[in-house]
Amino acid sequence: MQMKNIFFKYLTILSVVFTITSCVSTKKIVYFQDDDGVIGNETVVAFEPKIQVGDMLRIYVSAIDTEAATPFNLYESSGATSTKLLTYLVDIDGNINFPVLGKIKVAGFTNKQITNNLSQLLGSYIKNPVVNVRLINFKVTVLGEVNSPGTYTVPNERISILGAIGLAGDLSIQGKRKTVVIVREEEGKRKLITLDLSSKKILSSPYFYLAQNDVIYVEPNKAKINSSAVGANAGIIISSISTVISLIAILTR
Repeated sequence: MQMKNIFFKYLTILSVVFTITSCVSTKKIVYFQDDDGVIGNETVVAFEPKIQVGDMLRIYVSAIDTEAATPFNLYESSGATSTKLLTYLVDIDGNINFPVLGKIKVAGFTNKQITNNLSQLLGSYIKNPVVNVRLINFKVTVLGEVNSPGTYTVPNERISILGAIGLAGDLSIQGKRKTVVIVREEEGKRKLITLDLSSKKILSSPYFYLAQNDVIYVEPNKAKINSSAVGANAGIIISSISTVISLIAILTR
């Protein structure tokens, strides 16, 4: 009987340890906790990404005189019988090499600014040119405590941090909502930005919308760290308790 009581005592202690390390407060997993019930109270942040070195641009020029626009639209083979519009890689100096016009600075400018600049330059060759500029390799990476970490391509050149987290299957229950980190590169320098997803103030943050190549990192909370530590040593803990119980059983015979 005494041996059974000792066994249950240690089993209870072990259960309490696992329970404590796996507990997560509701306040730590809910978004927008300071919501006052007012809809549309946050200012919508106007955001347009700026082109960076390494970006791929697809540029199409059209005009009433289609023949005049032809030299500015180059195509490349994409198969035995098909072709596609040529894409332009932004080089290390921030330039693209555009037909007829030569090198044009694009890094640091938005699509709208590049469109306006090209329209002005093409005005010397084409009457009323229409220019369409698309960034085709806009992507973001989501790492850490999310359900589907990875790199995601964004077709419409605009995505919020909530949209990116949605692509990654949302944060796991062990992800820290208050300190989500964005790693961003601007003008050759990297910076870390910390956002609090538990506050609705994020909706008006200048970093609510992501730039291309942003990396989002979600830290594990203390419960995950503690449970990982216990989990990694669970075999040792159980073995030690079993040894202690066996010794007690021998000594109390």
